[in-house]
Amino acid sequence: MKHNSMKCITFEVYIFASLIICIAQSSFGAEPVIRVNSYWLPLTQDGLHEPKDPALHLLQNPSKALSVLPRAGEGDQVDWAKALDNRYISPSISLRSNTQAEVLDLNILFSNTGEMDMVDFPHKQHTEWLICSNCHEQIFKYKARATKFGMYDILNGEYCGRCHGTVAFPLTECKRCHNTPRASTAATVKQVE
Repeated sequence: MKHNSMKCITFEVYIFASLIICIAQSSFGAEPVIRVNSYWLPLTQDGLHEPKDPALHLLQNPSKALSVLPRAGEGDQVDWAKALDNRYISPSISLRSNTQAEVLDLNILFSNTGEMDMVDFPHKQHTEWLICSNCHEQIFKYKARATKFGMYDILNGEYCGRCHGTVAFPLTECKRCHNTPRASTAATVKQVE
């Protein structure tokens, strides 16, 4: 008895977005089965936009807009911090054109994380995008240990969950935040219990 063979071909479409087409060839002479796996669906198929909207053609499809940016393995498949570092993007931190970014290069180490690795929170990556008042004082207090929160709160859209899981990388990527083993410390880190 012969086995079905699977042949996978990768090719480039748009600028850098890759589509993977797998062709299953049957030993019984059946037609090949083609399966397409794309990271970004066209706006007419994404379930978020009305396909018959007459203004939809004004928007750029994600495969074209996002494919030139550094890749990540989760969420929208874009490493936004790397895109910012490598100057692919230059976001405005406020709708007011005269607002200047106050980048704070300070990490905060959260060690009260149970059995998980500690969280080395980088202010720099956040303050390159946001002004301080987006998070302080309403969401997080400036004073260390003044804000009590945990994963339950974050998963319910509070604290870090205000952005992560919606407009920032998803909460399913634990190691993106829980990134510091208990045995390691950094010189630029302020520890918060």
